[in-house]
Amino acid sequence: MVSTEKAAIDRQSGAVLDVEAVRRDFPALAQKIHGRPLAYLDSAASAQKPEAVIAAQGRCYREYYSNVHRGVHTLSQRSTEAYERARARVARFLGAASEREIVFVRGATEGINLVAQTWGRSQVSAGDEVLITEMEHHSNIVPWQMLCEERGARLRVAPIDDQGQVIPEEFQRRLGERTRIAAFTHVSNALGTINPVREMTAAAQAAGAVVLVDGAQAAPHFQLDVQELGCDFYVFSSHKAYGPTGVGALYGRLALLEKMPPYQGGGEMIRSVTFEKTEYAPPPARFEAGTPDIAGAIGLAAALDYIDGHDRRAIQRHEEDLLRYGTEALSRLPGLRLIGTAAHKAAVLSFVVDGVHAHDVGTILDLEGIAVRVGHHCAQPVMRHFRVPATVRASLALYNRRDEIDRLVAGVRKVREVFA
Repeated sequence: MVSTEKAAIDRQSGAVLDVEAVRRDFPALAQKIHGRPLAYLDSAASAQKPEAVIAAQGRCYREYYSNVHRGVHTLSQRSTEAYERARARVARFLGAASEREIVFVRGATEGINLVAQTWGRSQVSAGDEVLITEMEHHSNIVPWQMLCEERGARLRVAPIDDQGQVIPEEFQRRLGERTRIAAFTHVSNALGTINPVREMTAAAQAAGAVVLVDGAQAAPHFQLDVQELGCDFYVFSSHKAYGPTGVGALYGRLALLEKMPPYQGGGEMIRSVTFEKTEYAPPPARFEAGTPDIAGAIGLAAALDYIDGHDRRAIQRHEEDLLRYGTEALSRLPGLRLIGTAAHKAAVLSFVVDGVHAHDVGTILDLEGIAVRVGHHCAQPVMRHFRVPATVRASLALYNRRDEIDRLVAGVRKVREVFA
């Protein structure tokens, strides 16, 4: 293997990402599928987990697990301390002003629903508008549809162009005095497009709207600072950021969280309860009813430690190199069409093969030991825009190498041979 495949070098900072060392941290990558080494190209759906995350959750269950908060015994206090350290870790990762601005949720989907059902239901009225974009994941469409149907509001959609980019003037044109919230993705899961979040946020807030950003696909790849981005809410999922499944985080400006009603009722989210009246706890406890995913939050913190244990610029350069290499290699294949060719992209390669359904492509690639995602990727409006029923999506991460892209290209050639 040549050195360019072993390490990504940031020439300005001198930072080096030792990809082979990274791969050794992920035990799942060592296995074979159908007798061939696994090439895992499905991290946009769920990333693999480093040993550090697996060990952190194991330590929790082996050594100090107990329910958090209110417990006076030692194990409960240790679990509580670890859980709240995880909250502070997420706050640092996102650049939040305070850990009180971090709410643990099951993932980005629940975070969006929480905002829609709390801030949305209390602030959106008949005749108001919610603005999203054509590239959104279903989790950033359906909750707003439900809210608009309930409140008599209007859902507006900013279109994308044929490269998969939001058309800036069309986004701006749809903002108005009735726009109460603008919700858009940081990075498209189906296309890889990176949105100009700071500019879109500023435009929406200038119109008087609150802004929610879906960061599920951005968190594993970019240095984030929600204060610099200027957004009011930001959500991401642990499982895409090398952490455990079933946990994630919602960032919300504290001033907004303090005004929002609870999302669910139960234990932990209260200050006091009588049969006549319940007083709710302040944020973030107000939005965390019931026993949380304690080990999940601790695993998420370990995943963020793992990410930040590497030079983020080196990771980004490595993934950009893979994206360029993959784009060029796939573009040379006859009968293959790349879907999503924005100028600014994350490491996502979506494509269709002429005359072959995406599911057939995925099945043949699996027999070659190559894991890709096929289907509409919970982004059916995107598929309709490009007039395709589904795409093949290869999504790349810090542990991938050029030779895995070479195998993907060879696998697609085999698909063409089978369906010739």
